Amino acid sequence: QVQLVESGGGLVQPGGSLRLSCAASGSIFGIAHMGWYRQVPGKQREFVARITSGGTTNYADSVKGRFTISRDNAKNTVYLQMNSLKPEDTAVYYCYIDYRQRYWGQGTQVTVSS
Repeated sequence: QVQLVESGGGLVQPGGSLRLSCAASGSIFGIAHMGWYRQVPGKQREFVARITSGGTTNYADSVKGRFTISRDNAKNTVYLQMNSLKPEDTAVYYCYIDYRQRYWGQGTQVTVSS
């Protein structure tokens, strides 16, 4: 019913930047809450950022001041701009949309390393 396609992950040096994109498609009508989680093997999936249908945002303490979540409602796309990246940000990043139920993207690997 709903598909999420992520892009933008990759390898970056500490202090660098990446922008992740997540495009939702399918039978979506209206605006839904969207956001991002990340996961390291062997650990629980961790909340990163969220943006509501009205455009309000919240962030995990670990990324405040460095990451920015935004959305383009016309494209049903959510973005995560990641600046001042640290090795501890290395993870698989998953986007989600809450539309009648929660749908997840396929995940995109972000690696921060010298």
